[in-house]
Amino acid sequence: MSGESAAAPRGRLEGKVAVVTGGASGIGAGTVRLFHAEGARVVIADLQEEAGAALAAELGAGAIFRRTDVSEEEAVASLVDAAVAEFGRLDVMFNNAGIIGAVGPIDRTRTEDADLTIAVNLRGVLLGMKHAARVMKPQGSGVIISTSSPAGVMGGVGAHVYSAVKAGIIGLSNSVAAELRQFGIRANVIVPGAVVSQMTADLVAGGANDLSGAEEALDRSRYMGRPLVPADVAAGVLYLASDDAAFVTGVVLPVDAGMTGAGGPSPMADEKYADQAGRREAGRRVGDEG
Repeated sequence: MSGESAAAPRGRLEGKVAVVTGGASGIGAGTVRLFHAEGARVVIADLQEEAGAALAAELGAGAIFRRTDVSEEEAVASLVDAAVAEFGRLDVMFNNAGIIGAVGPIDRTRTEDADLTIAVNLRGVLLGMKHAARVMKPQGSGVIISTSSPAGVMGGVGAHVYSAVKAGIIGLSNSVAAELRQFGIRANVIVPGAVVSQMTADLVAGGANDLSGAEEALDRSRYMGRPLVPADVAAGVLYLASDDAAFVTGVVLPVDAGMTGAGGPSPMADEKYADQAGRREAGRRVGDEG
């Protein structure tokens, strides 16, 4: 996939233990690979058993897979306990698992679809935070990172219930950050733009496995010189997880080429301004140069 490259590992997570939900594909898998390369021991949590087990086997020592439904509290509690049992501690909880869920006009939204979307995307994050904090508070340290979306901060770019829960993740994380900082625990949110992944491919291409089609589709609407890939988002997650971000908590980090902060085209990028410098006052130009 074009643009997918990684800097040489620097051991930024050496000795750390991380859990990544939704870790078998897309952003999750990209983060698992980067965390492992940076020295972390990683627990891959997902419902995709074949993909999750294959990733753990690919990475070898220091990586294990646990089938996990994040909407079920017993499953999330067992996941955290497995990390501690296998590796002795938990330093990073990346609440990344999510689904698009309920789609369609608001007046035709099916309640059962909305309930499942909330259960996976919001309750799953809350449960991840709860059980991570259970382990991290006695340690006096830890990092909790959760995945939101541009749909959580702006309208018109996602399904209704998906947008609501992604906004809820931001509010939840900020509230938890305020509580847990006294225990040495940081809580932050990552906001990826449209990523070349199975989830995106299912929406914009020929199906979940059509990653080439997704890349081609996203290439047509890219904000920068190439589409966003999981490795780009993983680099942002790594920063938040590492000691480089030791005083970073309660923040929302967009990795979206400016989609949420600078989404519109700049008039100053128009060719007609290329050779001009000056100002405008009351409909007239003053001090133009060039």
